This record gives sequence, C-alpha cells and structure tokens, in this order.
Amino acid sequence: MNRLTHNCAGLPRRDFLQIGIGGVLGLGFSDLLRLRAAGSVPAAGGAPGKQVNCVLIWLDGGPSHYETFDPKPEAPSEIRGELKAIDTAAAGVRFSEAVPELAKVANKLTVVRSICHKDPNHGGGNHYMMTGAPTPVPVACGAFVTFHPSYGSMVSFHRGMRDGLPAYISMPQVSRSGGPNFLGGKHAPFVIDGYPSSDSFKVRDVVLPSEISEGRAASRRELRGALDRIKRYADKLAEDPAVAFDQYYQQGVDLVLSPAAQAAFDLQREDKKVRERYGRNDFGQRLLLARRLAEVGVSWVTVYNGGWDHHTKVFEAFKGQQAKQMDQGVAALISDLDERGLLDSTMVILLGEFGRTPKVNKDAGRDHWPHAMSVLMAGAGIPRGHVVGATDAKGYYAAENVYRPEDFAASLYTKLGINPATVLHTNTGRPVQLVNNGRLIKELFA
Repeated sequence: MNRLTHNCAGLPRRDFLQIGIGGVLGLGFSDLLRLRAAGSVPAAGGAPGKQVNCVLIWLDGGPSHYETFDPKPEAPSEIRGELKAIDTAAAGVRFSEAVPELAKVANKLTVVRSICHKDPNHGGGNHYMMTGAPTPVPVACGAFVTFHPSYGSMVSFHRGMRDGLPAYISMPQVSRSGGPNFLGGKHAPFVIDGYPSSDSFKVRDVVLPSEISEGRAASRRELRGALDRIKRYADKLAEDPAVAFDQYYQQGVDLVLSPAAQAAFDLQREDKKVRERYGRNDFGQRLLLARRLAEVGVSWVTVYNGGWDHHTKVFEAFKGQQAKQMDQGVAALISDLDERGLLDSTMVILLGEFGRTPKVNKDAGRDHWPHAMSVLMAGAGIPRGHVVGATDAKGYYAAENVYRPEDFAASLYTKLGINPATVLHTNTGRPVQLVNNGRLIKELFA
C-alpha cells in the first residue's frame, strides 16, 4: 500500500495549529450534516454557474518539468539529465520518456509550459498555485497556511451540496493551503482517506450506524449518540445539531444514504478491467474514484500525491514506481472520461507548486525553481494536442506567452462558470477580490 510522503519541509506543528484543524483535516459527512442543520450549508449553492466539474491532481513537492512535459534534449548533459525525450500523439510535441502513457494521450490535452512565479518555498508556492494568490508575507518553507480560499473551497461556496454530496472532496488528505480561509469550515473538503486498492476499502461516514439504519434507536438521546459516533473529529465547527434535531435529522439521513454517494464510493462496482487500467495501487484507484465522483456531479475533487521533492536521485525517481503509477493513472483518467463523453464537462489538472532547477545538483537531484513549470490541463473545452507558451532553450525561464498563477486562477474559475472578479467579504467585512488582476490564458479558450 502507498503511504503518504512528505516533502523536505515536513509539517511543523505550529503551522498546523495556526490554520486550524478544520482547514487541514477537512470535514466528514457528519460534520457537513451538523453545519447544514445549522443553516450554514446551502442545499443547492448560490448563483448557478456552468456545470463543469474539476479533478485536480496535486503532485506535492514540485515535479520536475524536465522529466515530465518540457524536456530539453539539446541542452548540455548537466541540464538535460539522463532521460530521453519521446514523441507524443500530438504532432511536434515531445515529453520525457518517464511519461509514455501520457505521451500516448497528448492529443487529448494541453500542457502550459510558461506559468511561473517567484516563491521558491513549498508553503508559499503551494498557496500561490492552490489559491491564485501569493502569501501577503513570506512564509516558512514548511508552512501550511491559508490567507485566501482554495479553488475547491470557492467552488463549494459557489455551488453548495448537490444530491447529498459535498461539492469539495480531497483524497487522501487536504493539500497544503487547500482550505477555505474566511469562507468558513463548512467549505473545507470532505476527506476520503484510507487505501482504495484494498478489497476491504470503504469510505467512512457514508454508512449510518446500525441503531439508526435498523430503527433500533428508541430515543432522541440514543439517536444523538449514534450520530456522534460517526464524527470524523471532535473539533466543533458549529453548534450541536441536536438542539434542532427534528429539523436536521431527515437531512442527515438523506446525506449519508444518498444513492449517488453509495454508488460513487463503491469501487467494487467497477469492472475489474477498468480498475486494472488505472493501476491497482492507491493512487490509481483514487483517480478512478475521482472519475466516479465527477460522474455523479461532485464539483471539485483534489487527488493529493506526495513525494515529488526530488533534491536527490531525480532520474532514479522518475524511472521508479511512483512516476509509472502517475503516468498510467492520469492517462487512464483522461482517456476514460473522454470515452464516456465526460471530458467536455470535466476539467483535469495536473500540477505542483513549482518546477525544478535547470542544473542537476551534486546529489543527482534538482532543487526548487518557480521560474518555470509545466501544468497539464484537459477537458472543459480546453484545446487538444496543444502546448501553451515555452521556456528558453535550457528551461531556465518561461519565455513565451508567460503567465502568472493569477492568470491560471482566472482561467480556471472562468471554465467553472465563476467570475474571477467576484468580490468576497471576510468575517470582518473587508472586501477581497477573488482573483487580483488575472488575465485569461487565451489559448485555453480557442
């Protein structure tokens, strides 16, 4: 089974506490139930937007652009590295040999090679790429901070719950800066942890306790106790819903017994050949689960994959199992969505917080480099078989059609039917623009 992998910065306890447990751990269904009962979670969201859903695959640590989607075969050996460039299904486009399956589906996707920023730390880079906003002050490399709502939380705020399913789900944990900030704990993601490659995998908090499902809870106190036992964590985000038990109980039953939830979360219903196609490993099965969730209308799914902070042995890493699993799983997701007619309504994004240094270091690794990175995007009307922008001949800097994280955010929100110029208000009433001076990446709308 795959285990979670941290990058070089780790998880400082102080930063963990600063963001608050709700923002880091996300919500369980019982917590969403309580917030909804208190009137905090709308049944159908705010103003209706274009129903495009999104699966964001986060490669935590910062994947190398050289060893993925922007190889430099003509550069000196200390820059180009050990891996070769290979042709793809998109005419004239070459990827690294580490991603042969994605090369085969390059005619279904676009790679943006020219997004860049100036924050070389994991904390700041993650915040910038996960929210579209830089941190207002420098933060430690290991910081888990939230100064602005993440994309998934904003989608949750805009759309709300649909058919008993939360709008924002993250697997197997919340990514750095993936929380709601001032939008409130009700827009933290519902976290699906565990190991979905296991035949015994089940999503916690989706099944009611037997006292309720079998009608054996004789009193309101017993019902309350049964519901309390399915809490994901003890931190209270709202008043105890038992105060208004009769008003919220049926909503809670609808939530945890949602037919859409029961069907989407049950990977055993999936054909074995499909499961093999994604890879019988936890990352591949999370991607398959993400497809199932998008299929039933979950607006935003983040699939977190740690371990891409390759300061040492970068070439060995990209020849290893993690890279192979990523390549197989993401290629399968894009192809599967396309074959099911879902790619037009589902956006797939693959990225990390930055790229890696041009020169290979003394430990055969590459270090943090925010001045050039590649972002893979597919679906939702994004042109197929394209490359947007370019880095210079040695991959040091984004050099053509250069875009900032704000531009990426503005384009993403526009694809989702959310106005990037929306003005939000903090708990103190301070106005905050959703995206500050972001311009659309025009090539994504061709």
